Amino acid sequence: MPDPLALDAAGRAWVDRTLAGLSTEAAIAQLFVLSSREDTLEEGAALAALRPGGIHRFPARDLGEAVAATRRMIESADIPVLLSGDIEGGTASYPFTTALPNQMGIAACDDLALSAAVAEVIARESRALGYDWSFTPVVDLNVAFRNAVVGTRSYGSDVDRVLAQARTYVRVVQAHGLAATAKHWPGDGIDDRDQHLTTTVNPMSPGAWADSFGRIFRQLIADGVMTIMSAHIALPAYAAQAGVEGRERFAPATVSHLLNQRLLREELGFRGLIVSDATVMGGLTSWLDRRETVPAVIAGGCDMFLFSRDAASDMALMLDGLREGRLSEARLEEAVRRVLSFKAALGLHRRTPDERIGSLDDVAAALRTERHREIARVACGQSVTRVKDTQHLLPLDPDRHRRVVVIADAGWTFFAGAVERSFDPFFDAMRAHGFDLRHFDPEAPPTAADTDLLIYLVGQEATPSIGHIHLDFARMHGGMRRAMMQFNREIPTLLLSFGQPYYLRDAANFATLVNAYSSLDTVQREAVARLVDAAPFEGVSPVDAFCGEEQLRW
Repeated sequence: MPDPLALDAAGRAWVDRTLAGLSTEAAIAQLFVLSSREDTLEEGAALAALRPGGIHRFPARDLGEAVAATRRMIESADIPVLLSGDIEGGTASYPFTTALPNQMGIAACDDLALSAAVAEVIARESRALGYDWSFTPVVDLNVAFRNAVVGTRSYGSDVDRVLAQARTYVRVVQAHGLAATAKHWPGDGIDDRDQHLTTTVNPMSPGAWADSFGRIFRQLIADGVMTIMSAHIALPAYAAQAGVEGRERFAPATVSHLLNQRLLREELGFRGLIVSDATVMGGLTSWLDRRETVPAVIAGGCDMFLFSRDAASDMALMLDGLREGRLSEARLEEAVRRVLSFKAALGLHRRTPDERIGSLDDVAAALRTERHREIARVACGQSVTRVKDTQHLLPLDPDRHRRVVVIADAGWTFFAGAVERSFDPFFDAMRAHGFDLRHFDPEAPPTAADTDLLIYLVGQEATPSIGHIHLDFARMHGGMRRAMMQFNREIPTLLLSFGQPYYLRDAANFATLVNAYSSLDTVQREAVARLVDAAPFEGVSPVDAFCGEEQLRW
């Protein structure tokens, strides 16, 4: 297998020299990726004082502040600092970058050339913003349709489709100098629970795992993916085969030497960097106490430790683990050497601050270019998928469907600073085509006498901590008793999801479903164009939107 961290003689010399000059405390600090959410001087100074190996940048709303904060992070580091992000598209995006579909929307386009063009936009704009490392692609298989955290973050449920999309993404972004991360090792989406809340389980047999997730990870490793994220997911059948018994079969990969070292490194041959998933998540914090967890993440095979609620305390716990023998000197050195090699492989040891982040004008000029926006428009439109229309409702016609009532649930995102959520673009586009739209009034529900069309708009993309996917009729209809009201037999009804693709499961008798995967402004406008037959439906569903149930097809 290739070594994505292979270096020339000068790079190896820099790693050796840098490693030799680190105190134990400084070496431990290199293991940590801390988070930045505020872009303030105070936050920047606090992060710089800890001298972490990496800083994870969450979306912010002001480009000038983001550029200034990034430059401060780069300039304040005596050893080049890695700058990472969850660059997954959809509404979990910077508001000043090109708005691109999420991974499921990209997969629905079913066009690898377009996927490559989108990946190039991501890479160019991310690099302009100073990023070195993206925690993408998600290579989970969206099999458990109630799993609310995989969903639209995935390329779907088909191994071949996921692999083709992921390979394209990794090839393109890494060619542009942005390190990719295959996640979530050893594979999510079979369990319908969320590892942010509890340790989840991949229940596959070793053979089934090898034919699915094993094939995906093995191929991406062969392609040279630079990093893999080890998650709070257990693989008990593999552990049992290795002779592990009892509770330990359900150890999350994050702290599993068996999964990280034996399976990932020895059997699959991965030679890149392993980063843990966020160590503040319930799937890990509910497994071990913090004193055990901190050194166990590195001792178990991860090379970098992601996020801390109290970074100074966690660094002290890592040092305690080293002194008490729960983390060996050899393992610490191996992990830090790999972190430094990763930095050198990205060329960070050679690049000046000006080469890593340009002036505000230079950065602004690289974002939302005309070409990037056109690629995004094509992808947003091509993703829109007509799943079901047994009542032959489409195309919508203002002569037949002029009076429209909309029942909306915009949803929410875990990521502070992400784009604002609103269905205004949908309303504006529909009105421009001659429809009269009004919001649902629970005190005066629509009737066939005053309403020609009822549209349910749902905007909930996959995001941590929701728990499960479902249509919340109580919230949308304005109360628990009103949740039981259903209008679809009296009024033509359209279910339009700008998020998760499985809402038909809770509305089995709805006759028309269109999935658009994210509520970006461009997606909303392009969806309306297809509803009124101004553009063709081209999307191909990356999942079974009927959830394997014949009832939903009628």
